[in-house]
Amino acid sequence: MTDQPVRRVVDFPELRAMAAILSGFRRGSADPTTRASGRSGSSWWLAWPTPDGPVTAHLEQVADRRVVVTTWGSGAEWFAEQADCLLGSGDDISGFVPHHPVVAEAWRRLRGWRVPRSGLVVHALVPAVLEQKVTGREAFGAHRRLVRRFGTPAPGPGAGLGLFVAPDASGWARIPSWEWVRAGVDPARSDTIMRALHSPGRLEACSGLAPGAARTRLRSVPGVGVWTAAEVAQRALGDADAVSFGDFHVAKNIGWALTGEPVDDAGLAELLEPYAGHRYRVQRLLELAGPQRPRRGPRLAPRTHLPS
Repeated sequence: MTDQPVRRVVDFPELRAMAAILSGFRRGSADPTTRASGRSGSSWWLAWPTPDGPVTAHLEQVADRRVVVTTWGSGAEWFAEQADCLLGSGDDISGFVPHHPVVAEAWRRLRGWRVPRSGLVVHALVPAVLEQKVTGREAFGAHRRLVRRFGTPAPGPGAGLGLFVAPDASGWARIPSWEWVRAGVDPARSDTIMRALHSPGRLEACSGLAPGAARTRLRSVPGVGVWTAAEVAQRALGDADAVSFGDFHVAKNIGWALTGEPVDDAGLAELLEPYAGHRYRVQRLLELAGPQRPRRGPRLAPRTHLPS
């Protein structure tokens, strides 16, 4: 570990929409591992666990194609080296052709968005499991409480900003069962996380597999289904085709954006068939810039039978 920050200037060959890319990693507005600031989110602070230890990273977009990355902590070198991949340098957009006017408009507005690749599978998996079959408010609250209680203050200036680094695999595995319940996490989800952490190295090795094989390996963990595997692949593995099938809103929202009517997962698969290889790209572009489906009726209420 070095006491000095590591600095890297990353130049991309084309426009890069850093704020739009990093927004997918934020788990609610009060996420203790992430903070955005600056004009239009031009400055982001991240506090993450890496294979080399915790890191505080500051990413600042100083030009359309340039991002300055400064990192602190034992994971500083690792993160700095991976920063271009995090911002989508490995994302291949060749073959992507918008087949719907709304997709074409979203792509025009977010030409610099790319599928990110953090390379941190467990770091993406735990929050995804926490979000299974509950409201965002419940999931983000559980994540926030667990990170603040069992994570570590971010290194360097991150601590002064109130940032915390989420536990690494061994740290998550040490959390006792009653603490999960106190955070509002039912045994179905906490047990899934514990099963996944039984062989964390096997999960992290997904980053070296082809996308389909990686999702299959993730789904080999009981409790990790199509939706959870896709959520991990979208963030950790740079998988441009990993659609969030099984989501409460995604199929309805995309169906409404493309046809004016909500659809189910079968209808979503049919709608996205022309985009094979880029189906998640369409999903995220529409989430970021597409028309929003009107919400009618009462929202799903948080559960009240667990302590928090």
